[in-house]
Amino acid sequence: MAGRAPARRWRAGHWVDDAAPDCPREWPVAIVIDGATQAVLMATPADLHDFALGFALTEGVIASTDEVTAFEEARLDTDHGPAAEARLWLAPGHAARLAERRRSMVGPVGCGLCGVDSISAALPEVVRVRGGLSLSPQQIGPAMQALSDGQVLNAERPGIHAAGWWIPGQPALVREDVGRHNALDKLAGALARDGVGDGVGDGGAGAVVMSSRLSVDLVQKCARIGAPVLIGAGVATELAIAWAEAAGITLIARARRGDFELFTHPQRIKE
Repeated sequence: MAGRAPARRWRAGHWVDDAAPDCPREWPVAIVIDGATQAVLMATPADLHDFALGFALTEGVIASTDEVTAFEEARLDTDHGPAAEARLWLAPGHAARLAERRRSMVGPVGCGLCGVDSISAALPEVVRVRGGLSLSPQQIGPAMQALSDGQVLNAERPGIHAAGWWIPGQPALVREDVGRHNALDKLAGALARDGVGDGVGDGGAGAVVMSSRLSVDLVQKCARIGAPVLIGAGVATELAIAWAEAAGITLIARARRGDFELFTHPQRIKE
């Protein structure tokens, strides 16, 4: 493919000569489980082990990392540019869920519900979280700042979403991607590899913090991680709020500059 033309920047009514930052990388990434492609997502080609593992966990393909025996990452050259495969192999007897949740798709930047083949697949049984966490209103701003501080890729190539795992007083564990769902899957995989959330609904005392709006599928993924609190910079959808209420998740939206909107389970936010 032809290289892109250099960008020109218009600021305060005139052209400026300083170079525009590099654009985010976006590759087709196939999630391959036991040799079969489950999904092809447009994603940032980083942390692909976390991506594959988190996707399998949050989509219900596996119940824990114990079901995975191996991982392999393959970089591919195609006529249209680079691509990658993130390959997982499951232990014998753990492939039954693949038939129930078979997906073969090309989705725009990891669109969360693209490719499901039924309403029941889009709205599965609610998973209730078992972890506990108590925060003050004054801690929501630092949680968002910790997410921002961990956005290494976004600093280099602006426009990349982030999902972080934040515990008060600690730096956030952050994963980034052009797709917000992809970023959360990568975070889920990283947490599972660290032994956090490696068991549906049991994520311990941490909060998921996201740079994006909050939709129902993100809430579903957080429930599988077991996150008791979900904080986002953008708005929350009505269905996301209803699902968070049912799942026992404290949902906070429009968290910017210390301000926020609290929708569900307010008992975790105390003065």
